[in-house]
Amino acid sequence: MREKALIAWSSGKDAAWALHRARLTGSYEVIGALTTLTGNFDRVSMHGVRREVLAAQLEAAALPLLPVRIPFPCPNGIYEQRMAEALHVAREQRVTKIIFGDLFLEDIRAYREEKLRGTGIEAVFPLWGMPTDVLAQEMIAGGLQARIVTLDPNKVPRELAGRVFDAGLLAALPKEVDPCGENGEFHTCVTGGPMFQKNIKVQGGEVVERDGFVFADLVLA
Repeated sequence: MREKALIAWSSGKDAAWALHRARLTGSYEVIGALTTLTGNFDRVSMHGVRREVLAAQLEAAALPLLPVRIPFPCPNGIYEQRMAEALHVAREQRVTKIIFGDLFLEDIRAYREEKLRGTGIEAVFPLWGMPTDVLAQEMIAGGLQARIVTLDPNKVPRELAGRVFDAGLLAALPKEVDPCGENGEFHTCVTGGPMFQKNIKVQGGEVVERDGFVFADLVLA
């Protein structure tokens, strides 16, 4: 019997590709998506993706949502409490693994592993340690479709907000920017790929700058 797992679903490319990789192994039965939502905006935290776009993603991925609802601003204590409540629900569903799309940040991995310690749930990192330039090319060649929805304008040109994640984007990124944006340079929203049963049709919305980041809205077409 395969172990039951959740995918830590940020709405972005790394989470989507981690889901794809995990499914290819056949080792886990992925039964849901664990997603942090900022209640004030009803959007995916950090990425700013609308709830209806998230719902379309998860319908395409055939995954129910296990939400972690937080306020804005959110003290770390509240975040950890809400996450602990979600993990309790996961354990009731006999989940033993959570799949993360982290790539190389040791402190983030250590934090996740430490918070899961003693819960009966183990962190899994299908993409860990892969060179990010190779990984970005693998995603694009594998049919992943995504757009930049959040970027740090101190690291990435503002005009790249809303751009499709493709070879042209990789060429346009400054040399010091990680090709997968793993250092927080940018975040994406996935609209198609082998992890979906169908692609999602979206169109670009308003581009705004808030709290030091540039957000490019996406709406369902």
